[in-house]
Amino acid sequence: MADPAEFEEQRTRLWAIAYRVTGSVADADDAVQETWLRWQGLPDGEVHDPRAYLTTVVSRICYDQLGSARARREVYVGPWLPEPVVTESGPEERATLDESVGVALLTVLERLTPAERTALILHDVFAVPFPEIAEVVGRTPDSVRQLASRARRRVRAEAPRRSVDRDEHRRAVDAFLAAVMGGDFDGLLRILDPDVVWRSDGGGLVTAARLPVLGHEKAARFAVRLTRGYDPETMSVLARDVNGAPGLILTDPTGAPSVVFAFTVHGGRITGIDAILNPEKLRHLTLPAR
Repeated sequence: MADPAEFEEQRTRLWAIAYRVTGSVADADDAVQETWLRWQGLPDGEVHDPRAYLTTVVSRICYDQLGSARARREVYVGPWLPEPVVTESGPEERATLDESVGVALLTVLERLTPAERTALILHDVFAVPFPEIAEVVGRTPDSVRQLASRARRRVRAEAPRRSVDRDEHRRAVDAFLAAVMGGDFDGLLRILDPDVVWRSDGGGLVTAARLPVLGHEKAARFAVRLTRGYDPETMSVLARDVNGAPGLILTDPTGAPSVVFAFTVHGGRITGIDAILNPEKLRHLTLPAR
């Protein structure tokens, strides 16, 4: 059997690749587990470059997953948003945000073909050479180069502008939370960009807007309505990193997450709010007891 220690050295990187390619925590977990099973089946010493081999295997698994995922998302009820990755807020000295895992960018990646998405992520985020990516998607290296270039142009054109300054992002989220909890409608209008876009992903399982909410006045009213049922005795609003950037979690009376909010910030204002309510996308999250 291939050396388990060599696999463990790559596990974090493999999961990072799988999540960015699929946009799904569950699919990323499955892809890494399947990669591990294939690794276990190899004779010891057969693979001379474990990093390259494991990268190719997990990427192929994820590339195959994208086909069926694409079909599922075509019939998805309302906006589709990726499953959030929630962590404790990072150290303040981390001055910039990782755009490659942001909810807004992952949503844009949904508009690419599976081959474009895979090529772009592997090359631009993980520096995988084009010949290795060609093995994953079944194309020539030149074709893969063109796929990545086309995907890069589209992402640059469609991805929202986003601050990479962590302090700026946090200040905007804090101001939003203070205005919402204080019922300060004018404060909400000040922190929300006039052209802000609010997306709600309920997946047809909970009540959520089926179409994006456009504009700061509509978004502010929507935010105020969401908090009308908030009971501070039984519910909590937690500040957490959501996909690497300051975000918020609203818990229900049982302490389970009911909404995860991710924000896009530019020029000191919130330009995008992604509210993930689909309980199937939140069940992997574990929060400390109240």
